[in-house]
Amino acid sequence: MNLINKIGVIADSFGVGVRGGLVKAKEAGADGVQIYAVRGEMDPANLTAQARRELKEYIASLGLEISALVGDLGGHGFQDKTANPAKIEKSKRILDLALDLGTNIVTTHIGIVPEDRSSGVYYEMQQACEELASYAHSQQAFFAIETGPETAAHLKSFLDTLTTKGVSVNFDPANMVMVTGDDPVQGVHILKDYIVHTHVKDGVRNRETDPRNIYEALGYQPMDHDVISRMVTSGEFFKEVPLGEGGVDFNAYFAALQAIGYTGYLTIEREVGTQPEVDIRNAVEFIRRYK
Repeated sequence: MNLINKIGVIADSFGVGVRGGLVKAKEAGADGVQIYAVRGEMDPANLTAQARRELKEYIASLGLEISALVGDLGGHGFQDKTANPAKIEKSKRILDLALDLGTNIVTTHIGIVPEDRSSGVYYEMQQACEELASYAHSQQAFFAIETGPETAAHLKSFLDTLTTKGVSVNFDPANMVMVTGDDPVQGVHILKDYIVHTHVKDGVRNRETDPRNIYEALGYQPMDHDVISRMVTSGEFFKEVPLGEGGVDFNAYFAALQAIGYTGYLTIEREVGTQPEVDIRNAVEFIRRYK
């Protein structure tokens, strides 16, 4: 297949801190890293200009670069009008940090896009994303929405309402397989004009459920929140598995990315498991077989 894409790793997946994760990523053979920048030592408020320069230099000294920062602020995404001003402001500061560190991409979740375009939640999400898109576009940068909470077609219809592509897509095939049952290959072609970053992850869907039971949604209450939470954590709905062991057809997925001319990062995400370093190293080798 001769993939030309660089391989990334989410440094936090190793569970050994930022700098420890950077070293582990280099040892695993990655070209770049994605780093969470929401709280703790990577919160933009905790990094002075000098600290940013030093971190950028350290990453470069390892022969790495940053593929993206993670700026997911959790909760209901950008569905809540009262919470949005603070979340928008912090998202902008995370993007500023990304640019200081040498990347122009911040990945995030915005909440589930409602089917009803006339709903108040849809409007608030649209307004928030329009502001974020405008800010990112002014910096020649992107906030990249992670796929999974809704189908690719519905996400595209929402993105098409924005006036710039400053809000685009971080394509995660496993989330689509595990939650909506959407076809990642078809999704790549549907979202081809918006994909600026990707995740390489695999999973299986064990039981169909409303995506709102997986991702928080404003105004939606599962019948029994505790039961739903146990079902999510137990893997009754879905399970993330090592690459090649789940429902993602990587031959077709990588071929689809090639077909649309995607040349960005393939970033490995491993959110579960008792041996993340082993799984990540195996994932790097898995991708290399396509090069």
